[in-house]
Amino acid sequence: MATTTRSDGPETWSIDDRCTNCDVARQLAPGLVREQDGRSELVRQPRDEAERRQLRAAAHACPTRSIRPGAGPLDPATDPFPLALAEDVLLLGHNSRLTAGANSYLCRRPTGWVMIDTPRYSEALAARYAALGPVTDVLLTHRDHARHGREYADRLGARLWIHEGDLAAAPDADRVLRGTEPVEIAPGLVAHPFPGHTLGSVLYVAEERYCFSGDSLYWSRTTGDVEVQEAVTWYSIEEQAASLERSLGVLRFEWLLPGHGDRRRMPAEEADRRLRALAVRCAQLRPAPVDFGAVRW
Repeated sequence: MATTTRSDGPETWSIDDRCTNCDVARQLAPGLVREQDGRSELVRQPRDEAERRQLRAAAHACPTRSIRPGAGPLDPATDPFPLALAEDVLLLGHNSRLTAGANSYLCRRPTGWVMIDTPRYSEALAARYAALGPVTDVLLTHRDHARHGREYADRLGARLWIHEGDLAAAPDADRVLRGTEPVEIAPGLVAHPFPGHTLGSVLYVAEERYCFSGDSLYWSRTTGDVEVQEAVTWYSIEEQAASLERSLGVLRFEWLLPGHGDRRRMPAEEADRRLRALAVRCAQLRPAPVDFGAVRW
């Protein structure tokens, strides 16, 4: 098993070649991990405790456990998750190979928490989330991220949501979203059906602040802008463009929180401006074969 290693400090961190290029390590440790030949590569060893914390977070999030501090196992005591991103949002880490290494979140609501997509399932993790308070709903953004939804919903006593377009991925869902019109599923919590990446893709927006976008929208470090996963569109890039057009003037948020790709906070007016420009760009795209290597992280 090949590894990339840099050794100039008290710990010898490495990243092995099981990496699937899900991007999570580069989000959590951007100055220490880079993309090289379609996977993550360690740039250098951490220089201080703050950088060690970044690599520990990346290691505990990595779906293939490719990031290691030396030869031994990860110390559970160094697990920082759930990690607060904002006043009412926690990043869950522990990304799952069975959801393509996607990020997942908890969002605090007046009646409890909602989970958006899921980390890998374990009883220990489920107990950790249950200890935070009631989790009322598990919201699936699309079929690629559905694998652990039923397990978490059952363990936490929550309702499982998915769109009818991707119902085959969670046929035992408790709530099924239909059509393409936005629907308020709880006070201040709106589901925006967004076919394109998949037929049943959905954005969930809380209080017009937090947009949990699944794989429909993300912040690209390469372009410095909001983008669509045009190289990984399973259903229809034309429908993606239509979804964007429908969203203009309706979809408002300050935080973009995707399953894949980077997160970004911006004023709502800036988000609206960027979405309008993206809609113009997306309308010019045409169907192309799926190419994971062409994703502009």
